Amino acid sequence: MTTFRPAPAWLADAVFYQIYPQSFADSNGDGIGDFNGITEHLDHLVRLGVNTVWLNPCFVSPFRDAGYDVADYLNVAPRYGSNDDLARLVDEAGRRGIRVLLDLVAGHTSDEHPWFRASMDDPDDHRYIWASEGCPQGFVPSPGTRPGAYLPNFFDSQPALNFGYARDDPAEPWRQPVDSAGPRANREALRTVMDHWLRLGVSGFRVDMASSLVKDDPGKVETARVWTELRHWLDGAHPEAVLLSEWGEPEVSVPAGFHADFFLQFGGPADGLALRSLWSNGEGTVNEAWDPLDCFFDASGKGSPRPFVEAWRKAAAAVGDAGFVALPTANHDFSRLNCGPRTAEQLPAAFAFQLTWPTLPAIYYGDEIGMRYVPDLPDKEGSVLGPRYNRAGSRTPMQWDDGPGAGFSSAPADRFYLPLDPSPGRPSVADQRADDTSLLHLVRRLIALRTSTPELGSGGSVEVLHSGHPFVYVRGGRYLVVVNPGRDEVRWPFEGNGGVLEASGVVLGNGTVKARGFGFGIFALDRDH
Repeated sequence: MTTFRPAPAWLADAVFYQIYPQSFADSNGDGIGDFNGITEHLDHLVRLGVNTVWLNPCFVSPFRDAGYDVADYLNVAPRYGSNDDLARLVDEAGRRGIRVLLDLVAGHTSDEHPWFRASMDDPDDHRYIWASEGCPQGFVPSPGTRPGAYLPNFFDSQPALNFGYARDDPAEPWRQPVDSAGPRANREALRTVMDHWLRLGVSGFRVDMASSLVKDDPGKVETARVWTELRHWLDGAHPEAVLLSEWGEPEVSVPAGFHADFFLQFGGPADGLALRSLWSNGEGTVNEAWDPLDCFFDASGKGSPRPFVEAWRKAAAAVGDAGFVALPTANHDFSRLNCGPRTAEQLPAAFAFQLTWPTLPAIYYGDEIGMRYVPDLPDKEGSVLGPRYNRAGSRTPMQWDDGPGAGFSSAPADRFYLPLDPSPGRPSVADQRADDTSLLHLVRRLIALRTSTPELGSGGSVEVLHSGHPFVYVRGGRYLVVVNPGRDEVRWPFEGNGGVLEASGVVLGNGTVKARGFGFGIFALDRDH
């Protein structure tokens, strides 16, 4: 493993919160969330206990893919405010002990980026991947005077930046080596973009499609070298900054230079089995083949945490002390935790697990109040990719209160970026803040418990006692965690007693752990256990 500067000390204690800016809070009444709206609600994050925020892309964009089609990396989209507004958000968050990370789209730009506009009329420009003749499979015909076609990275409007090919093929002359002029220019551009925003005060980046840079790259060896080069630069220029990857294979991405990688519903040879075997699939899945999978957090009790535990152990062993695995509740691309008729009942147990497992937890905005995945919404900025992949349902406006606009915006509802969840009795921050028994207060208490108890954090040991129903494990040698995501009561033999730190429906005694349906418990075991 390449030797890097140790990760900043603050990262080990990070509790992430992902904000989808369009949908969080609208301060100017145009129906779209913005930076000032986020700034106005920072105290919600303080009360919750999170200390690191990740913002989805907020740069100038035509928004054919919700900002993941960047037209200017050095300026923010006017819909969110100004660069000064972002600087103010970063400063106000810092005053409250909250760090801010931006989303870096490294593998492609918008087809409206000046780089691409120049490239499509200049055959000597190699910032993108161009076939000079015809239109090979997977390429898109040139929209300019340049003959041939370009390679997209996702949508056709997102041309792939040229980081080279790992393997040569004389039949495909567009395959340039990774050390040719175009790839070198793009690596330098990444440093320029990162340096610009780090100097403004952000604390790092979540990198979109981080494994997509070098093409035809078996084992992602050359892509890893790109990130290794960037990490060495970052260690010297901004040693307190971090890189989180959307890669889904921590055993590859962390040795390559990332400080942490998310377990995701895709990624690596296992195709995201770790997370898909844990959280419910819902309606946000991307592959029909996923549907038969029995998830552990399914009320029927068919699934098992074993696939997740085995994948986590493999990743943790490979990562060692070099970095971290991050465990999200959801994100803008996949179903929320609350994505079915019974999943709301499982949310307390889900958070009890997520906030006591030795990973870096990441809470997707609104999951702390149990916001629902809303099916069958119309396409918005590339949010619907097929009948089984509707991302819009995870991007609806934050529900701050019970008013007509849910406290998200003063605009008429028909001007909202996306419609509100139409469900009767939808949860809100205001209602749950007033109810000490709410999910919001439970998540707040769990974060506080994690923060005050190092053994429950990212570095404490874990011993799995039972990887079934209930899921039983011990953190730091003395904190017992019991989770039952199923509707049926379950028991497991356990000789020991301890004090209750947080529990609902789980009791110890008489040589047994008894967990009611959807129960969880966290106990400080007696010292002689």
